[in-house]
Amino acid sequence: MKNREHRLTFFLLIPVVLVLVAYVLYPSLRTFFESLQSDGGLTLSNYQDFFSQESKTNLEALWNSVYISVLSVVASGLIGIPLALIFNRYQFPGRGLFATAAIMPIVLPSLVGVMAFMFLYGESGLIPNLVKDLFGLKEVPFQIGGVSGILIVHAYTMYVYFYMMVSAAIGKIDPSLEEAASNLGASKFKVFWKVTFPLMTPAIVGASLLVFMISMASFSAPFLLAGGYRVLSLQIYFSKINGDMEIAATQSVILSVVSIGFLLLMRWYQNRKDYRMASKGIGAHRSEVKNPVMKWVMAAVGVIGVIILLLPHFTILLLSLVPDGTWTFQTYPSTFNFENFRLLFEDPNIFKPLKNSLVLAVIATAGNLVFGVIASYVLVKRKFVGKSFIDILVMIPWALPATVIGMNLVFAFNEKSIFSFGQILVGTFWILPLAYFIRHIPLVVRSTNAVLEQLDDSIEEASRSLGAKWFYTFRKVILPIIMPGVLSGTLLAFVESVGEFPTSVLLYTISNRPISIEIMNQLRMFNMGQAAAYGMIQITLIALVLLISNKFFGVKAERSLT
Repeated sequence: MKNREHRLTFFLLIPVVLVLVAYVLYPSLRTFFESLQSDGGLTLSNYQDFFSQESKTNLEALWNSVYISVLSVVASGLIGIPLALIFNRYQFPGRGLFATAAIMPIVLPSLVGVMAFMFLYGESGLIPNLVKDLFGLKEVPFQIGGVSGILIVHAYTMYVYFYMMVSAAIGKIDPSLEEAASNLGASKFKVFWKVTFPLMTPAIVGASLLVFMISMASFSAPFLLAGGYRVLSLQIYFSKINGDMEIAATQSVILSVVSIGFLLLMRWYQNRKDYRMASKGIGAHRSEVKNPVMKWVMAAVGVIGVIILLLPHFTILLLSLVPDGTWTFQTYPSTFNFENFRLLFEDPNIFKPLKNSLVLAVIATAGNLVFGVIASYVLVKRKFVGKSFIDILVMIPWALPATVIGMNLVFAFNEKSIFSFGQILVGTFWILPLAYFIRHIPLVVRSTNAVLEQLDDSIEEASRSLGAKWFYTFRKVILPIIMPGVLSGTLLAFVESVGEFPTSVLLYTISNRPISIEIMNQLRMFNMGQAAAYGMIQITLIALVLLISNKFFGVKAERSLT
């Protein structure tokens, strides 16, 4: 019996190890070895050049990336944590609507979100020009761009991680702990600082980690808003298009080390103390705001907040209705119809990027589904030597910036290898679905792990003891139970693939250009309406997936993030 189980574990482990070694470990090692190349030999000269005073550009880009990421964490936390406390601790008119609106930035893909902010708050944006016209000013009073623009976009799109993760933590806090502290004479501030805040710490640390890593990997906001401001993710892209591949490899390794180092640091900090509760009380309750003035002040602030939160979405919707060629020298668009959507679905050339994105995403997500289920089952339900190493390999794509993953694939598959079946993949159709597949392995594995860890081993043992083969047990017993968690991660991987931009811009070809690349092309040609129409398709897909995950599988967005 034991030998049979060992053989089963071995056969399940083979495809998992092969995929991780071939498409996660091998590309990363190829990038590292490429960074050691100079004049045909192995050397550390590329790293010496990176950190030398003569090469201030790279050091400046590294410092700017870390600087922006830290500020993004602070700004996102200052918005997200207070919102989580207010919406989860107080009851006032409109609270439910405001709490729902607070997660709306999550349905904006990164590129579409940056585009919306450009249309809203850029030099020719709607809001600055509206203020200029209202007050009769000669020039627009403000515009976003550079560091401030990147931070504003990051704060808007990333505070959601703090809001959702802290909200989930607050919902699990036993109110009796805070009540006991109050009964012992502690002030409200002391109760919060000594009881509530420590219990929220894992969520805050987790959100900080997530925001820092996303900021370090940020590409869309610096690409469109940075101007001359350099960040490392952009430096990698510029080095690649300029043909400085050894420098691009070195920059990729440095960015990887910083991102993974921060991950390890935050995990160490999180594990320093035990934040679990010994009691099993009911979830936190909300207090009614009794002061009528404060009640309606909070409601008014909530209404203003909802308007600000939804403006980017309404802007993309509005611009998607503006036919190309009708908004040129005018300050505001004046013609609205569904021409852009008609062309999108009737003109084969305009529809092709959407078709490409859907086909590429379906192929990549199908691979994520199959691989994610097998890998998760092996990691959770099987015992073998090297499990921790396999778990680390599974999570590496989550820690690595998308730009680095793209460069890893460039170095690994720009020549024939056994892992590409003797083919050169760079410049072909298949490189993009492979990139999407690698990027989103952790999404499916993590969501599947969550349900498999809750599945009692006795269920599988009972089926096997009644004579059922392993595959029959897995297909008829285990898979139906874990399917909600599997599909929630799979759907999220699908929409992320549809909107993927950083890896696409490094790997696409004209024939397989996805929707994110076409948005950039339309913006360059000043076809704002068509770019916004593509953006609305992405927003609609993401909203539908989140709705389906919540309504049919009972999986809320915050569970997909943690």
